[in-house]
Amino acid sequence: MIVQLCGLSGAGKSTITSAVKIKLQSNGYPIEVIDGDEYRTALCRDLGFSMADRHENIRRLAFVAGRLSAHGIIVLISAINPYHEIRQEVANTYPNVKTVFVDCCTDVLIQRDTKGLYARALLPDGHPERLNNLTGINDCFDVPPSPDLYINTCTHSTRECTDSLYHFVTTHWDLIASKYD
Repeated sequence: MIVQLCGLSGAGKSTITSAVKIKLQSNGYPIEVIDGDEYRTALCRDLGFSMADRHENIRRLAFVAGRLSAHGIIVLISAINPYHEIRQEVANTYPNVKTVFVDCCTDVLIQRDTKGLYARALLPDGHPERLNNLTGINDCFDVPPSPDLYINTCTHSTRECTDSLYHFVTTHWDLIASKYD
């Protein structure tokens, strides 16, 4: 089973997946998290942030996820994953792929700004430190039209979001596993 989380930077994808991983492991589920930030520094460090590079980034993450999933491991991909087209490609390429949209309003993301990206993206045009390709500010994000699970981190606590994803994963995993019993 592959769960591809998508959402803007700072929405809480990594926080939620880390907590869910701990909870799943403590209950005996085989789990691995593929965090987009971590993989960008290793497997995907040659990629930039053009649409083509973002597609390739997700393809690489999905390939690793597909290999792990084929060996009975639940895989959570935590990445911005901004484009509907590539999310659909992943769902069509690998079995048992679910999409989770981790949503958060821009005002809260700007307040959180855990990496300083929003401050840089909102600098005036021509500023040498301006970030010109921040998803959701000056680069597009395709909101999933019908995600398998919607999580809003503006209106729900981290614990509520974690519990929601945990319940979603275990319910779907148990359905998949029962087919092989």
